[in-house]
Amino acid sequence: MPASKRPFHRASDNLMTYRLKWAAWEWLYSEAKCRAIGFEVRLEGPGGRVVDVVGVGPDNRVYAIEVKASRGDKARDDHDIDDLKRLQSRVPVMDKTVQFTVGVLEAAAEYAVSSGVKKLGSDPAYRQALSDLDNRTEKRNAYAKRVANFSTKFRDPGFLSTAHCHYLMAPAGMIRRDELPPFWGLLDGTPRVVIEAPVKQVADATTHVLRNIARSNSTTMMTEYGVIRSKGQTMFPDHVRPVNA
Repeated sequence: MPASKRPFHRASDNLMTYRLKWAAWEWLYSEAKCRAIGFEVRLEGPGGRVVDVVGVGPDNRVYAIEVKASRGDKARDDHDIDDLKRLQSRVPVMDKTVQFTVGVLEAAAEYAVSSGVKKLGSDPAYRQALSDLDNRTEKRNAYAKRVANFSTKFRDPGFLSTAHCHYLMAPAGMIRRDELPPFWGLLDGTPRVVIEAPVKQVADATTHVLRNIARSNSTTMMTEYGVIRSKGQTMFPDHVRPVNA
């Protein structure tokens, strides 16, 4: 098994995030008395959002903890549906801008041809119109990607229904009390609660959550052991014959 100085350390996590995740695990185990805990658990189905740390405690209470190591990291998820609608309202405008630029390019091409230009690429007006189209298209595509990835995680009723208690885990002093999203509690990297999360009445999802914790932990353990997984095939590190999906 490959040596690792920091077990279960994901490549995308910086050291602060890694430490906060383990602080969340410690709080769930020591204070919330959870005995089923997992990192990177997907609670909303195969295409749903991933929760950094999830635990199931006494009375089958489900805890979801999101780890935020910086204010910018927190801000990415701290939007509501109105923010998303404002962002979406600009999509048709950007589409029309691209369509207009396509028209300009077509007009430039027609004019160049009528002027006797043999190679469109040699005409300055055509080259400029083509460059404008490329720039507008690139901006439109980048904006569409931003809209697709825009997160309302902290304020989404659907996400809030995935657990009885939701907490943010952040370095001490990073998040002010008045900045905490509704229905969330706050942990500060120590085994104590800064702000208690309200206990929500949610549909019984314990079996579903336990299954997803088990699935996440199985995947994490296999990755830590050095198992190589690709589409349709899994290779274990001792190089026994591949296991087909």
